Amino acid sequence: SLVKSVVRALDQRQTLVEEHSYQRDLEQIVRARTELLCQVVEDLEHSYDITLEALGDALDLKDSETEGHSKRVTAYTIALARAAGISPADIKVIARGAFLHDIGKMAIPDGILRKPDKLTPQEQVIMREHCALGYQILRKIPFLSESAEIVHCHQEFFDGGGYPRGLQGHQIPIGARLFAIADTLDAITSDRPYRKARTFDHARAEIHRCSGTQFDPGVVEIF
Repeated sequence: SLVKSVVRALDQRQTLVEEHSYQRDLEQIVRARTELLCQVVEDLEHSYDITLEALGDALDLKDSETEGHSKRVTAYTIALARAAGISPADIKVIARGAFLHDIGKMAIPDGILRKPDKLTPQEQVIMREHCALGYQILRKIPFLSESAEIVHCHQEFFDGGGYPRGLQGHQIPIGARLFAIADTLDAITSDRPYRKARTFDHARAEIHRCSGTQFDPGVVEIF
């Protein structure tokens, strides 16, 4: 009958209204929880980075010759990565690797790390272990696993003449290739016990000279 048809239609409309209202409420709940989750992740990352900064400061205290080096070289690496068009997410990974590049030196004996004279060949072998030691320290930490690769490779040369694995070319992660130039820039332009800081022009000339051997020519051009 007509009355039954109208009742059915009204029931269907009410059901649709309720479903729409439920869908709207559900979307609001999901949106709110997503925003909360993002905030929690952001806060967690911030806590991680504070911890990383403390680790970097601890390393500076252990290796006083390079005080402030980790922060300066990270800033240079970030600037190069931005100029290279690296995504913000990847820059975060690269920055953490740059900041912690020497973390393996925490496991190097002080007698070698702070030795004022030239290292013996045997001591050089021990010192070179800091790349692999740093990698072992970081690789099991989930949010640092990618950064650990940069730590492992930060002394590799573009032509394969670096260490610890003799990687060459694009076998070396882009973050490590960017870092290599930033590291040299800071080393040349900072005071050392055995010499005074040199100019940025001197650093530029030295980096250009080593293009294709120590450094990726493409990254040199960006620099």
